[in-house]
Amino acid sequence: MSQAPPAPLTAASPSILPDGVPDVQARKPSVHVALSRVGVTNVEKVIRVHDELYSARIDCFVDLGAAQKGAHMSRFEEVINEAIGEVVLHEAPLHAELLACRIAERIRARQDARRAEVHIAARYPEHKPAPVSGTQTQEIYTLLGCASASARGTRRVVGVQATGMTACPCAQELVAAGARNDLARAGFSGEQIEQIIACVPVATHNQRGIGTLQVGFPESAGETAEAIDATQLLAIVEAAMSSEIYELMKRSDEAEVVAKAHRRPRFVEDCVREMISGVLERLAELPDDVFLAARQENLETIHQHNVLAERHGLLGNLRTELAGGAPAPVEVTLEAWLQQAAG
Repeated sequence: MSQAPPAPLTAASPSILPDGVPDVQARKPSVHVALSRVGVTNVEKVIRVHDELYSARIDCFVDLGAAQKGAHMSRFEEVINEAIGEVVLHEAPLHAELLACRIAERIRARQDARRAEVHIAARYPEHKPAPVSGTQTQEIYTLLGCASASARGTRRVVGVQATGMTACPCAQELVAAGARNDLARAGFSGEQIEQIIACVPVATHNQRGIGTLQVGFPESAGETAEAIDATQLLAIVEAAMSSEIYELMKRSDEAEVVAKAHRRPRFVEDCVREMISGVLERLAELPDDVFLAARQENLETIHQHNVLAERHGLLGNLRTELAGGAPAPVEVTLEAWLQQAAG
């Protein structure tokens, strides 16, 4: 049987929206329920700021009222492109949190939403010398930026993610105990054994660690939020692990990295605590209402599982706790802290 040719598109066809056709997204939904977040995820952009390239993934959301059927998804992409264009013209280096603020504030206005939320993760290269040879190596880090815009203002979060190396303290103690027994059987005195253990790095198993540190500023932060530089946070994250790692190393560099890691064995929990301590020491000027989130995930080598630790909360509560006070009974997560922007 022959089939009739498809009907030509006319003004009444659903593929064409001439002037005067009602906005479908603005219609009332069949189920009258508000939605917490509606938006787009994994928007990929390559951003060039002067001579530096950033590979960015962007998530954008708004809350949706019970009387609105849907958000205008194309407006997310429009706003992202506009904001990136401004960054390319005016900023060096990229400040992901400021870009997130621009996008969140514009999306909130463009979508007529109560609150808008934006998350940015931008991968970028840094060049640094290997520890002994000085060989220049390119390391890839992740710059994190978040923003939550509401009628009260905009909360912003600056953060970083870096990879390093950790050495397990528990296994090292077990290996050291075995070494002491072997040395004693070989005729070494107790004093000699302790001298050897102190001088020679003791074996243990290692992990590649992924450290994430984020610092959040409330709507009233003003210039305080401008004072944080991502390089400061990177230094804190890398120092929290047993050793930094390098993509290109000579033999002397490999020996130094391995020895350093085994001189500073750390659990995943130690890394998080070191990050918190590093922020409070190096960024002591930050006020108590600043939010902090520290996270460490170690990729195990002698197990098939990974291990994770994290802590989040306000700096004032963390200062009190480190001074010997009781921990806060309930600390909000980063997601909850961003949602508090709308009251």
